[in-house]
Amino acid sequence: MGHRLSKIYTRTGDKGTTGLADGSRIKKSSLRVRCMGGLDELNASIGIILSQKIEPATSQLLTIIQHHLFDIGGDLSLPGNNRAPQKYIEHLEIALDEMNSDLAPLKEFILPGGSTASAYCHLSRTICRRVECEITTLAEVEDVNPNIVAYVNRLSDLLFVIARVLNRSEKIDDVLWQPGKS
Repeated sequence: MGHRLSKIYTRTGDKGTTGLADGSRIKKSSLRVRCMGGLDELNASIGIILSQKIEPATSQLLTIIQHHLFDIGGDLSLPGNNRAPQKYIEHLEIALDEMNSDLAPLKEFILPGGSTASAYCHLSRTICRRVECEITTLAEVEDVNPNIVAYVNRLSDLLFVIARVLNRSEKIDDVLWQPGKS
C-alpha cells in the first residue's frame, strides 16, 4: 500500500461534500456519511475501552472488531462493495456464546456502570445502537450490504456482554436497575 494519506488536508470538502471510494462526491450531510461517521465514533469509543487495563483475549477481540468496523466503513464508502462477509457475524456470535456462557443469568436490567472499562463498553454499546438505526435507515433507501446491519446488531449485544465480563474481571457487581428507586 502506498502513501494514501501523504497530505491530510485537501480542501476538496470545503464546500460541504466528501468523496466516496468510487470517486463520486456526496454531501457531508447525507445519511451515508453520517453512517460512516457513526462507525468512526464507535471505533474511537472502542479505542477508549482498549486504553483500559483489560484481559488480553478481550483486547484482541476488540482490536479485531476495530478492523471489521474499518472494513464496514469501506463498504459504505464504496456502494456495492462487500468487505463485511458473513464470517464477521459468525465471529461475533462465537465470542458472544463463549463469553456469555460464564456469566450469571440476568434477572434484572443492568444500568451502565461498574468499572471504568465496563462503563466505556456500555457507552460503545449505545453508540453502536444509534449507528445500527442509521444504517438500517440508509438500507431502506440505498444499497447496503445486509451483513452490515446484522453485524452492528450483534456487536451491540456483544458489547453488553463484554461490559458484564469486564465488571466480573474487576470483581465489581453489575449495577441492577431498581424500578421506582428514590
